[in-house]
Amino acid sequence: MPKKFMKRYLPSPEKVQAMQSLSFLGDILHEPNLWHINRHSVARAFLVGVWFCFIPMPFQMLAAAFFAVWFNANLPLSVVLVWISNPVTMPPIFYFNYKVGAWALSRPVLSFEFQLSWSWITERLMDIGIPLYLGSLIVATVSACLAYLVIQFLWRRKIRTDWQVRRVNRRKRRRETDQAS
Repeated sequence: MPKKFMKRYLPSPEKVQAMQSLSFLGDILHEPNLWHINRHSVARAFLVGVWFCFIPMPFQMLAAAFFAVWFNANLPLSVVLVWISNPVTMPPIFYFNYKVGAWALSRPVLSFEFQLSWSWITERLMDIGIPLYLGSLIVATVSACLAYLVIQFLWRRKIRTDWQVRRVNRRKRRRETDQAS
């Protein structure tokens, strides 16, 4: 993964640590592993961020930040990845999660109908809520594990190709110096 690209767009540790609204966290934000951009911290950040983006809950970013600290994942990247599910992408993501949950429970997929009333919500909560949360857990777990493995693979592949390019360049320089002498 391009380290320079991530460093350019993610906030610096000093900038985040200087925020007054986060002063209640104390020395937690001074942990260097939360800010390092390496294969392990970025892969863990994808694991945490992608998992929480598929879970229908309020304050997803706070939960992702808490688990990023717990797993020593890259904190800014974990929080940013939660925005995969944003107001535009949330309806199709959660509808897909509901369909996966209904399939896992062997229930029929209910037709889409919505009424903004308390009685409709309380009546349909069990019919929709259980398949939605089960499907969300399934999709979140599979997607997060897949994202973790893909980041590990891509990072290793990038390092291997960089090594190969350096090896070829070293050989070229050696040949050029041998020919010049």
